[in-house]
Amino acid sequence: MARSGKVTVVGAGFYGSTTAQRLAEMDIFDEVVLTDIIEGKPEGLALDMNQSREIEGFETKVVGATTAPDGAGYEAIAGSDVVVITAGLPRKPGMSRMDLIEVNAKIMRSVAENIAKYAPDAVVINVANPLDEMTALAQKVTGFDRSRIMGQAGMLDTARFTNFVAEKLGVPVGSVKTLTLGSHGETMVPVPSACSVDGKPLTELLSAAEIDDLVDRTRKGGAEIVALLKTGSAYYAPSAAAARMAQAVIQDHGSVLPVCAWVDGEYGISGVYLGVQAEIGREGVRKVVETDLTQDELAALTEAAEAVREKQATVADL
Repeated sequence: MARSGKVTVVGAGFYGSTTAQRLAEMDIFDEVVLTDIIEGKPEGLALDMNQSREIEGFETKVVGATTAPDGAGYEAIAGSDVVVITAGLPRKPGMSRMDLIEVNAKIMRSVAENIAKYAPDAVVINVANPLDEMTALAQKVTGFDRSRIMGQAGMLDTARFTNFVAEKLGVPVGSVKTLTLGSHGETMVPVPSACSVDGKPLTELLSAAEIDDLVDRTRKGGAEIVALLKTGSAYYAPSAAAARMAQAVIQDHGSVLPVCAWVDGEYGISGVYLGVQAEIGREGVRKVVETDLTQDELAALTEAAEAVREKQATVADL
């Protein structure tokens, strides 16, 4: 198998380390770098992952690097083609994503400054919460072209919606097609009109009330897991989504994925990072791909854009 490029995962918590493992096991990169501020943790995890290569049958090398807020250690990310930012405080039961904004903004600012210094040509995939706001902050701090900064949310939310529909109808997840747009939070916009099961519209298989229940559960999908875990938050599904986005970048195959991307006129909305479908390639977001929406869905997407616009403007000063 041909391997190329270098990907860095910033943050070696459950989310980051699982993302690094998934990326290594894809066996498509020459090197996966895992960083963290806890001394020795990324190096230890990297050593463990490398020792699994013979068992799992991959050759991608994993490198661990301890970093510091002053930038020490970040030289390990030099030349990265893709950087996935997972660093940040996870949610606890009862917390909203917005409760994390001030502390994670400080972390994001430090990380983004070092990415700009050591990996100036990288495509950045942010997964830190609050997702939309941290994605906008990463772009502001790095100064990168907006096409090279995106957030992972829509893939995860869509996967959750798909899972709930499949469970409700007792069908394979592979037979279900769903879509979520908007923000990664309360103004998430699941799109029932774009949902189907074996090609049949979801609206023909479930009542409006049943669909509304699934939509509501999708919006609260992360909180449901946080409440059950009691310590920590989701990482298996989120890491799978982040890894697939990094794969789409390095393989440059133009996959259309639901991501948090800069919107500039699409859907009549401009000047905001928002959950939309986008064509992803080596340069990041090639273009936003508009989807046919009902009037209600478009209104909800516009409302979501206005809600996150104000917060993205505020976070720029944190």
